[in-house]
Amino acid sequence: MRKSDLVKAVAREVDQPESQVSNVVNATFDAIESALSKGDEVTITGFGTFRVSKRAEREGRNPQTGAPMKIPERKSPSFKPGSQLKRAVAD
Repeated sequence: MRKSDLVKAVAREVDQPESQVSNVVNATFDAIESALSKGDEVTITGFGTFRVSKRAEREGRNPQTGAPMKIPERKSPSFKPGSQLKRAVAD
């Protein structure tokens, strides 16, 4: 499902124009992105939690030459599903 498909599905569910729903969906994603960029967690009860995970610096290899190299530490967004979402997927 793409974002446009999500907008259409929500618009049908709430019987609102796609343009209004698109604004809400975009604002929701923007709010999540903004919170994560500040280092905050975003918890949606029953759905899951978005958070920033830190990966430590590690040793790797250059795939072209095989030479060892350091891979710098980085931050990455992650998602942990909530119990309701897990149950919905398992059924």
